[in-house]
Amino acid sequence: MSSLREKPAKLPFVVPLLALGTFLMSTTEFIIAGVLPEMTGDLGVSVSQTGLLITAFAIGMIVGAPVISLATLRLPKRLTLVLALTAFVAGHVVAAVSSDFTVVLAARVLTAIATGAFLSVAAIVATTAAGPAAASRAMGVMMSGMGLAIVAGVPLGSYVGQSIGWRGTFWALAVLAAVAAVVIGKLVPAETEHRDAAPSVRSQFGVVRHGRMWLVLAATALVSGGFLAAYSYVSTLLTERTGISEGAVPLILVGFGIGALVGTTIVGRLGDRKPLTALFGIAAGSALVLLLLIPLSTSAVPTIILVVLLGLTGMGITSIATPLAVRFGHTAPGLAAALTVSGFNVGIAIGSWIAGSALESSLGATGPEVVGLIMAALALIPLVVLAAMRATRTDRTPRETLPAPEETTSQDAEAAAQEQADLSPMTTV
Repeated sequence: MSSLREKPAKLPFVVPLLALGTFLMSTTEFIIAGVLPEMTGDLGVSVSQTGLLITAFAIGMIVGAPVISLATLRLPKRLTLVLALTAFVAGHVVAAVSSDFTVVLAARVLTAIATGAFLSVAAIVATTAAGPAAASRAMGVMMSGMGLAIVAGVPLGSYVGQSIGWRGTFWALAVLAAVAAVVIGKLVPAETEHRDAAPSVRSQFGVVRHGRMWLVLAATALVSGGFLAAYSYVSTLLTERTGISEGAVPLILVGFGIGALVGTTIVGRLGDRKPLTALFGIAAGSALVLLLLIPLSTSAVPTIILVVLLGLTGMGITSIATPLAVRFGHTAPGLAAALTVSGFNVGIAIGSWIAGSALESSLGATGPEVVGLIMAALALIPLVVLAAMRATRTDRTPRETLPAPEETTSQDAEAAAQEQADLSPMTTV
C-alpha cells in the first residue's frame, strides 16, 4: 500500500512545464517595483503615476481572468495557453518600444489579461492532468513558479533593468514568453484538453450558486491581501524600524521567496488529503507570523526569520485555493479557476492600498503588518463557516452544487458525488 501512495508523487510533465509559464507571469507581475525608478525617469512621469502600472495590472487580472475564461470557453486549452502567451509577448513588445506612458499603461493591462487567462487555464490543465488525488500537489508545483519568480526572476529582472534599462527587461520577458509559447504548443498533450462537448456560457454562470466556492474565494482574498500588504512595504519596515541596511534587503526578500517555494510545496501535498485543515493552517499561520512581527521587528534576527516564515505561510494559499474552488464550482471549472485568480488580486489591490494608508498613519512602519494581521484573522471567518457547513450538513447539495435540471448531466451528478467524497478528509485534523 505504501508503494501505491508513492506513485502519485510523480506528476505529469505538463505540470512543471506550466510552472515555467507561471514563473514568467509572476515575474512580470512583480517586476515593476524593481524597475520603478528607471521607468519613472524614462517615461517622464511621477513615481505615483508609474505606480499606476501596478494598479492597472491588478485590475486587468481581476477583470480579465473571468472574462477571458468565458470568451475562450469553446477553445482547446492548449490553444488558449498559446494565445495567452502570444498576447503576453505583444504587451511587452508594445511597452518596450513606446515612450508614451498611456500606451505603456494600456500594454500592461493587455499583459495582465493574458496573465490571468494563462494562470486560470493552466490551473485546469495541471489539475486535470494530475487527477483529483494530486490536484493540490500539482497546483503547488505549478505555483512554485511564483516563488521562483520572487527568488530569481524579480531580482534578475531588476539587475537587467538597472544595467541596460527597463526596456531590456521587457524584451527579455517577451523573448522568453515566445519560446514558452512554442514549447507549450508542442509539448502540452492533447489529452489535457477538454474531451467533451464544450459547455454553454449559461451553464458557467451557474457557478455563482456554489456558496462554498465563494467562501474559499473570500478566504483567498483575505489571506493573500494580508501577507502581501505586509510584503509590499517590508523594505520600509526592515530599514526604518529594524535598522537593516538597504543593501541587505534584497537578500532578505530572496529568503521570503525561498519560504514561498517551500510553502507552496508543503501545502500542495497536505491539501490533497486535508484541504480545510491546510487552509486553517495558512490563515492562522500568517496571522501568527504578522502578530509576532509587530513587536519583534526591532531586532534583526527574529525579523529575518519571520519574513521567511511569512512567505512560507502566506504563499501556500495559491496551492490549495484553485483546486478547492474548482471542486466546489465543478459545473464551471474554468470560471472557478479564473475567479480564484481574481480573488487573489482583489486581496492584493485592497491590502496594498489600505497598507499604504496605514504606513502614513500613527502606526508608522508597522502599519502594513497590522493591516495584514487583521485581514489574515478575518480569513478565519469564512473558513469557520465552511467547516460548520460541512459538520452540520447545511450545504444542501442538490440545490447548491448541482446545476439546474436542464443543465444537469451524468457527469455533473458524478462530480457532485465526488465533491462530497473529497470533502470528507476536511474533518480530519
